[in-house]
Formats: sequence, structure tokens, C-alpha cells
Amino acid sequence: MGLTKTEEFTKAQNDLASLTKALGHPARIAILQFLIKSKSCVCGDIVDELPLSQSTVSQHLNELKKAGLIKGDIEGPTVCYCIDEKAWSKAKKVIGELFESFKGINCC
Repeated sequence: MGLTKTEEFTKAQNDLASLTKALGHPARIAILQFLIKSKSCVCGDIVDELPLSQSTVSQHLNELKKAGLIKGDIEGPTVCYCIDEKAWSKAKKVIGELFESFKGINCC
């Protein structure tokens, strides 16, 4: 397996890549949309909203949590998830900056 050479890129580039990778699956988008719509922490209802098994949903939740987009609190035998507002604002900013940096060119 080849090296990705991520160390050759800036921290900001690696952070943005990790963030966009976490957003790169429709199940994760659906999870985020559900959490946004719920406007509160959600415990266990996420599996009922998706056509996926509990273990698959857990894997997607783990990826979103690893990217910092959501946070989870353990309450007894369940974990409650919600949007991490601070990380969400930062993600909005860095993704926006990428798109705003393109000023247009007349090449193609």
C-alpha cells in the first residue's frame, strides 16, 4: 500500500481534507441533516431514520465524530449525538474560504 504523503501538505490542507472526507458519504449527510432538523441531542433514533444497520450507522457516526462535526455524550447504555456548534462554525468558515478563494478565470 502506497504512502499518501499527507505530511507534505499543510495542517490546514490536511484538516480540510479530513473534514470533506467525512462529508463524502450520503449516509453521513443524512445523519447531519437529521441532527440539524432535530435541534437537540439524539439518542438511538438515528438508526430508525436510515436504511442501514446499527453497526453501519455507528461507523458513520464515528467518522463524523472523528472529524469533529458532531459530539456524543454517554448516558447509561446509549450515546446521544448532536452537532458540535464550534466545530460546525469552523467547518463552514474553512469550506467557505476555499470556495471564496476562486475569483474566476477565463481559460476553458
